[in-house]
Amino acid sequence: MAVQPPPADQRIVIENVAIATVDANDTEYARGHVVVLGNKIESVGNGPAPQWLDNVVRRINGEGHLVTPGLVNTHHHFYQWITRGLAQDNILFDWLVALYPTWARIDDKLVHAAAQGSTAALLKSGCTTASDHHYVFPKDGGDILGAEIEAVQELGMRFTALRGSMDRSKKDGGLPPDHAVEKTEDILIASEAAVDKYHDASFDSMLQIAIAPCSPFSVSTELMREAAVLARRKGVRLHTHGSETAEEEQFCKELFGMGPTDYFESTGWLGEDVWMAHCVHMNDSDIAKFAETGTGVAHCPSSNARLAAGIARVPDMLRAGVPVGLGVDGTASNESGELGTELRNALLINRLHGRPDALTARSSLRLGTMGGARVLGRQNEIGSIEVGKLADLALWKIDGIMHSSIADPVAALTLGALPPLALLLVNGNAVVEKGNLTTVNEDKIAQACARAAKELASREV
Repeated sequence: MAVQPPPADQRIVIENVAIATVDANDTEYARGHVVVLGNKIESVGNGPAPQWLDNVVRRINGEGHLVTPGLVNTHHHFYQWITRGLAQDNILFDWLVALYPTWARIDDKLVHAAAQGSTAALLKSGCTTASDHHYVFPKDGGDILGAEIEAVQELGMRFTALRGSMDRSKKDGGLPPDHAVEKTEDILIASEAAVDKYHDASFDSMLQIAIAPCSPFSVSTELMREAAVLARRKGVRLHTHGSETAEEEQFCKELFGMGPTDYFESTGWLGEDVWMAHCVHMNDSDIAKFAETGTGVAHCPSSNARLAAGIARVPDMLRAGVPVGLGVDGTASNESGELGTELRNALLINRLHGRPDALTARSSLRLGTMGGARVLGRQNEIGSIEVGKLADLALWKIDGIMHSSIADPVAALTLGALPPLALLLVNGNAVVEKGNLTTVNEDKIAQACARAAKELASREV
């Protein structure tokens, strides 16, 4: 059952707390307050909150804590929660070939369990909004998209569900096995039906839909073009994988006679309503085209490292004006499943370019908040702590042994170990308290995921 919004007239007050608003001016308060009214931020500022406020259901003393916007995850594959720890030493193409046969045997019940595991890991690491790219729909798999959405709603996370797809199998020169793909016409019908059934474009929407063919090496050019037309007709966003590996670039040149970015441009896949996952192998011309068109990037530092894909040119993208957010990616290539730890990994990995200021503590936090909000097209609603925005907030405990001697509260979050999560509000609701989920039993989720992983493994032939 979906978590319901709080009463519109109730208030939650957090005060005596360090605040990183991540607004346009990077406003911070060493000792300030945030007031939540219903599901929106009513006020934020220096010093204590007013004492005369009515209907305050919680007044939290934030001494020794940092409050930030909730983190925003721009790329994931929730179903992979039940295939973690496999193909540990492979590059992307070999990893996919090894795992496609297993993934082709999933169904709605297994996906429900996996989605709850993935969502739990995200929430417990400070993530309040996530997108998930699901592209495997076996013929007898049941209502997989519906099962995933139900799983997320039960935990209370804000969600963009991506109706993914594959129609280019081995026989057509792609990577997926023949039984793992769908027909192009069926994909377009199912994608439009998903938008019609689930997409909520309202300001405080908890569920949106985007259309997301999987990748150039698993999708036909016809599907890419028709998906772009469909998404723009329905007013929803577009997502796919792009420029993830050197092998992908070579694949595109051999099959299409051009690199990934030029291919995307030729199929109508550059624009402010589009974002790509990874974008590791981008030259200056590619970055310029993304900047000119407002095409976004989901930067997945841990997954890129796990699959030896390379280091994305994030500092160059940011300087050019490309919208960039953070992504966990699927947990078969990032077993932790945490978004909070990506703040530190992004900062450190991007400094391997040899520039100590490639990313800073604050630019890394911006990637994980406002950057992600912009990539998902929700920068007016989430991503910063500002009056009128939605009450998606993370309260981090930074006065414990691991953080108390770090001089800068933001550095405690982005350079130190991931701090304990004291409270996570999504839409004004407390979904994590003292590191624990409030809406579901974590032990039951863990047990269900273990059973699902064993069941899926037993289905292999």
